Amino acid sequence: MNNLKSVYVIAEIGINHNGDMQLAKELIDKSHVAGANAVKFQKRDIGLVYTKQELDKYRESPWGTTNRQQKEGLEFSIQQYVELESYTNSLGLDFIVSCWDVASVDLIEEHLNIRYHKVASALTTDRKFLEKLNSTGRPVILSTGMCTEKQIAAAVEILDNVKIVLACTSTYPTTAHEINLKHICTLKTNYPDVEIGFSNHYNGADACVGATALGAACVEFHITNDRTAYGSDQAASIQNASEVIDAIRKMELMLGDGVKKVYDSEKPIAKKLRK
Repeated sequence: MNNLKSVYVIAEIGINHNGDMQLAKELIDKSHVAGANAVKFQKRDIGLVYTKQELDKYRESPWGTTNRQQKEGLEFSIQQYVELESYTNSLGLDFIVSCWDVASVDLIEEHLNIRYHKVASALTTDRKFLEKLNSTGRPVILSTGMCTEKQIAAAVEILDNVKIVLACTSTYPTTAHEINLKHICTLKTNYPDVEIGFSNHYNGADACVGATALGAACVEFHITNDRTAYGSDQAASIQNASEVIDAIRKMELMLGDGVKKVYDSEKPIAKKLRK
């Protein structure tokens, strides 16, 4: 089954915008030019996601010297998300959000019309959150980083509307020996009724292209203008998005249909060389 027909490419902007609307739009533009199908952002209520003790910890950032100031600096208001969704849709791209708490789900549902809810790997084991997504009736993309097979199965069982399950390793960036692309094949066997894809945190094109070769219906990667910029996700992001998506599309073409045939271009060579 492949309802998506061709690989659905999600360019995750996430928090790589660093709280800058102009940069966020530049990354949306870059995703569009590169040929992505969708962009993805993140939304969180920092007072619900983090403890006061964690927020009050010392942390130097462009916004101050505490975790709270850093987290607040990275968050867009819901009005800004409305503007970003409109801008994204005007370019023909889907707009996707990973909410990190139930209050953010309510906020997104009240103001936006997103294509999918995305379950971040950190929330795959949060029953209350998953049940909240059920109440929205929207399709869900489930990421599986940090999860055992048992935890993945439990999440799929809880969720009513899983459309895509993503193989994933939650290290930033992921080293080559921890990517485990063959987990895509395991997920295909375990969940034949949903699309299986790959969420990339490797800093090159290899993993995305390899996932395509293994039949991933969806490939997600973090996108950036500068891998050396401030931010926890930048080093695990893709800077040359156009090259990566071109390579994904070329791999799709190279895979063919699996039916052996003699191409017209081969016939004169066969006539010349065969006895």
